[in-house]
Amino acid sequence: MKIRAAVAAVVSTLVLTTSWLLGGGPAGAAGYVRGPDPTAATFQQGPFTVASFTVANAATPGFGAATIYYPTPLDGTYGGVAIVPGFTGTQAAVAWLGPRLASNGFVVITLDTNSPFDQPAARGTELLAALDYLTGTSAVHANVDASRLAVMGHSMGGGGALEAAKTRPSLKATVDLSPWNTDRTWPEIVSPSLVVGAEKDTTAPVATYAIPMYTGMTSAPEKAYLELNEGTHSTVTAPNTAVATATVSWVKRFLDGDTRYSAFLCPGPTASQTGAVSQYLNTCPI
Repeated sequence: MKIRAAVAAVVSTLVLTTSWLLGGGPAGAAGYVRGPDPTAATFQQGPFTVASFTVANAATPGFGAATIYYPTPLDGTYGGVAIVPGFTGTQAAVAWLGPRLASNGFVVITLDTNSPFDQPAARGTELLAALDYLTGTSAVHANVDASRLAVMGHSMGGGGALEAAKTRPSLKATVDLSPWNTDRTWPEIVSPSLVVGAEKDTTAPVATYAIPMYTGMTSAPEKAYLELNEGTHSTVTAPNTAVATATVSWVKRFLDGDTRYSAFLCPGPTASQTGAVSQYLNTCPI
């Protein structure tokens, strides 16, 4: 009996270790916990080294040229994120988010659109095509968990992310950066959604776009609205600590089920007219 008990203990240890190495966290633990406990430094550079490669326009089905960022060494599977720019923009406008997210344990594809003038609905379709490519035929598809996917976008790309989530309700999260769309109400959204607005945005004023979109997500199980103090429409296209903290925390929480990041979302940043965030709304608990 003692020998059987010892063998059972060894097998149990092997199962736990294998699960952890494959990226699933300890057996029996919720989510896909990876890496050390998050600190403020985590949102500047995560615990993973990042590699990337480009994909030519001719090789991408349904969208333009793209860049894929991924953590190294690729060990097990990771959540996947697709990010699209706004009207007339290229993937360079959202490129900083690629390595920032990948260094925290995600495979990320930033993409150009078929036309720089594509409207939000087309950008939503292109986001979904990028996710299908990422999980289906890309060079890293075996390391992307097709059940843990998110979409992000800036401006019309943010509106496109909402269109994608409306079309594919199985998405685990959306992040909508200074979003623009003729549709201001989104009761169809059932994915946890983070909306980021900018106080001085004159292209997509928050009172007309971001705030009504956030308010209109009446079916979203969790949602948050972050407003950047003195921010403009292009503020999110450059590295920004407040945006990185909220974005990384959002995808870690809802793609990985990592509750260690909840503290950065609920109660979240303190809003003030002198700090980085002028307004923060959420549906705590997250």
